[in-house]
Amino acid sequence: MRVRNGRAELMIDGQIVSYKSKIMRRIVIFASGNGTNAERIIRHFQQSEVARVVLVVSNKEDAYVRQRAAALGVDSVYVGKGDMNDRERVVGLMQEYGADFCVLAGYLLLFPEYLIHYFEGRVLNIHPALLPLHGGKGMYGDHVHADVLRCGDKVSGITVHYIDEHFDKGQTILQAYCPVKEDDTVDSLAQRIHRLEYAYFPAAIEAAVNDPGL
Repeated sequence: MRVRNGRAELMIDGQIVSYKSKIMRRIVIFASGNGTNAERIIRHFQQSEVARVVLVVSNKEDAYVRQRAAALGVDSVYVGKGDMNDRERVVGLMQEYGADFCVLAGYLLLFPEYLIHYFEGRVLNIHPALLPLHGGKGMYGDHVHADVLRCGDKVSGITVHYIDEHFDKGQTILQAYCPVKEDDTVDSLAQRIHRLEYAYFPAAIEAAVNDPGL
């Protein structure tokens, strides 16, 4: 599947079939930090016919992602680690904003099982490596890049995937690759990975929200 001019295209029996999503998805982004990916996602969907970002949720009150969201006219809310256990409050927040699709963009807490079920298979995450390599508990951010270098990998990349109740085990929908150079540091590899995230993550989300099975 690919997305072109707001429409999704599928190849069926050798013919390209184009269709338009019947639902304007309302995306909530969960993020913990600086928010560069979140900003690009918000901008990507500002003029979209298929989805809008309606809310950013952060587990850090002073996370810079909240300022990025405000500058783009998107509401943000702080929901701390303990508050995420309050199912009634968090689900109520999702209902208040009509959120029906969820994106994790640098969210460092374990996403609660009740929200996985609430969104019914509509939660996407991005991982800064080629799963199933370098995944699992504790594998995020620079920890991932350090592990890639320690293992001597020649290639790394990103994985966009649906999430389930297990760390980094959900269905993969996109992987993009980059070389690992002999003189790479954690910082230099991270920069290369970030470029892949910026280039591919918004488009992968758009393809997902156009999935006729959702």
